[in-house]
Amino acid sequence: MIKITHDDFDINKMISDARTDKMGAMVTFLGTVRDDGMDSLQFEVYEELAITELEAIRDEAFEKFGIESVDVIHRIGDLPVGENILLIVVGAGHRKQAFDACEYILERIKESVPIWKKEVGESGERWIPGEAHNS
Repeated sequence: MIKITHDDFDINKMISDARTDKMGAMVTFLGTVRDDGMDSLQFEVYEELAITELEAIRDEAFEKFGIESVDVIHRIGDLPVGENILLIVVGAGHRKQAFDACEYILERIKESVPIWKKEVGESGERWIPGEAHNS
């Protein structure tokens, strides 16, 4: 599953739904809004292109790491401190495949998926410079 949404997600359900008997390992990455002295992060997206890029990254991970499953969900909109932003769930036969694939997917998302974030706080707002995406 590849999804971009305004809604929060159920981490346990996503893990449960991804499980199969062929997996000896599941690795997850959960990105959250941390307290860096701001009130929230605002995420904007070019959704059609973001979905296409996420699907391409998923396909690359299958090819490079021989994994069993990949699920990625990314939230957009105004997210206060403590909220979930990004969940990546990777299932594989072995832990090294799952860890390597999860890290690869995360770094590729940051490099190429058109999702941008802006910090919002008492002192104002500012877009976060750098890669295409930072979580």
